[in-house]
Amino acid sequence: MTEAVRPSNFIGNHIRRLRFEHGEMTQEALAQATGITRQTVIALEALRYAPSLDLAMKIADVFGQKVDAVFFRQPPTIEI
Repeated sequence: MTEAVRPSNFIGNHIRRLRFEHGEMTQEALAQATGITRQTVIALEALRYAPSLDLAMKIADVFGQKVDAVFFRQPPTIEI
């Protein structure tokens, strides 16, 4: 029996969807607008990186959204 547990602090986001809703914004354009690298945007979208509060606020500002409209906490899941 294999068990996989996602940490309780798993942070999901809507960045990819929001980029496309905002004129098909590129990852590079979002990176430049927020002062991060394109690689960081890739990691955020792939859910390999949870942003600092400051970065989350910058990203939300770019899209004209509240932070909780861009980022959300998901409960842990257990696969058995």
